[in-house]
Amino acid sequence: MIRFEDVRFSYPDGTEVLHGVTLEIPQGQSVALLGASGSGKTTLLHVLLGLNRPQHGRVLVDGVDIVPLAERDLIPIRRRMGVVFQDGALFDSLTVGENVSFMMRELMQLPEEEIEARTRRQLEFVELEHTLDLLPDELSGGMRRRVAVARALAGFDLEIMLYDEPTSGLDPITADTVCELIRKVAQRKHLTSIMVTHRLRDAFKVADHIVVFQDGNILYQGDRDGLFANEDPYIKRFLA
Repeated sequence: MIRFEDVRFSYPDGTEVLHGVTLEIPQGQSVALLGASGSGKTTLLHVLLGLNRPQHGRVLVDGVDIVPLAERDLIPIRRRMGVVFQDGALFDSLTVGENVSFMMRELMQLPEEEIEARTRRQLEFVELEHTLDLLPDELSGGMRRRVAVARALAGFDLEIMLYDEPTSGLDPITADTVCELIRKVAQRKHLTSIMVTHRLRDAFKVADHIVVFQDGNILYQGDRDGLFANEDPYIKRFLA
């Protein structure tokens, strides 16, 4: 479903963030990108979304290289992706229901009854249908993340879910609830999932495949057992 081939990305000031990243993610797999802050994890998500254009390499989504595509040609590919940003990134002035239905109203020509029905179904899926008329500041941190998941699931052609530090700032019990939801989304919706995190506990709860980043390079790819057996000094420090 997704393949990065020798992807290199630098900011305008010359700072190189990704140093020839190659990574393949099969359809239906759940992957956790682990690593310290600034190691390139979120930048890789932005490259996949076409928000950052790499200076070298290819980024294939279902066989299509998105790097040379014009902005208008990226739209149908982005519509196949649901994104949960850090802290949920809900619109503070809109109700929960308006947040979840936002993309449907902006991008899809749907009857109002269908928009309302789809909004309620997505909120029921994340077990928050009772919050329909509340504002984001009336919700707990964990509830805001779950609403963000409901909003991301509102697309019609969804095949890929991207999560950028979805449990950041949450207590362990609430983080576990969010991780269980992410796993539920992947399994019930049969989606390919990528989660950026620095929390081992969350990565192990969500992912089939672990990828460890260090300074813009992939240091490890594999399962949990292989990670614990790895003798690399950085990985040992990270696990500790």
